[in-house]
Amino acid sequence: MSDQPPSGLPADREEPVGAPVVRADPAVTGDRAADAVGFDPDDPESVAEAAETVSAFVQNTAGAEDNVYMLRGAAACAALVRGVGSYKAAAERTDGVASISFIRKWARVHDLPQSIRRHVARGHIAPTAAKHIARVPGEARFTLAWATIDGDLTVREVRAIASEINNGTDPVDALRSYGVTPGHLELGLPVELYTELRRRASVQNTTPGDIVGDALTDYFAEH
Repeated sequence: MSDQPPSGLPADREEPVGAPVVRADPAVTGDRAADAVGFDPDDPESVAEAAETVSAFVQNTAGAEDNVYMLRGAAACAALVRGVGSYKAAAERTDGVASISFIRKWARVHDLPQSIRRHVARGHIAPTAAKHIARVPGEARFTLAWATIDGDLTVREVRAIASEINNGTDPVDALRSYGVTPGHLELGLPVELYTELRRRASVQNTTPGDIVGDALTDYFAEH
């Protein structure tokens, strides 16, 4: 099995800015999906609504543990920036209530790929951790995001690892220094498949991970 990770993964948002793609999915947010609010950066009225939402977002501490609420605030930040053209202008539209730094950080969360944002909405990744995941570039975002889930990393650890990555440390080395080995995932299999996997690995003088890796490589190539 090749040790090389898949390349060309889309590490940035692919959906329209402000669109409630994750927040409006009942499979993720349940009954709250019907109340999802979208923001259109090309619509002046929607941009005004985004500015109001950002102002409320920065002042609201009651919703700090509400991941869906925070994703809506992030969407408002991103749409406001896109609508007015800069972080500075976006901050000015909130009458200085929201700082440039605040808007930039949350807009970056909105710009994370959907696969990561879904875990934020589900509560698997804290929004405050997502802010630090969004700081790192490219596919390192996925490496850090999945390690946050599988390694049960704290927000403080995610922040420190993100800083190490941005300072030039290889993401895998940065994670290993915190006791996390990227690529290790606990899976539950039907007993029949588990038994056959173990049997084949033994007969072929390889590991279950190698067989699963080869099978997934073929599967992803076909799909």
